[in-house]
Amino acid sequence: MNTERWVRVIAGFFVLASVVLGAPASPVFVSEWFLAFTLFVGFNLLQSGFTCFCPLDRILLKFGVPGSGACGR
Repeated sequence: MNTERWVRVIAGFFVLASVVLGAPASPVFVSEWFLAFTLFVGFNLLQSGFTCFCPLDRILLKFGVPGSGACGR
């Protein structure tokens, strides 16, 4: 898998986990502040779509995950 797919998988996992931990109706509810993490992930995905800068993408490249070739790389 390339970095683009890993970013999607990890972002999806974090969104699902933060909603489960932040939704008051959830059986594993911890705090509504976990929903702020959902906002952070969503904002980061939005800005990376416009700027082609994603911190997780850079981290994955350092770990040797093949790049996606997107954004002129």
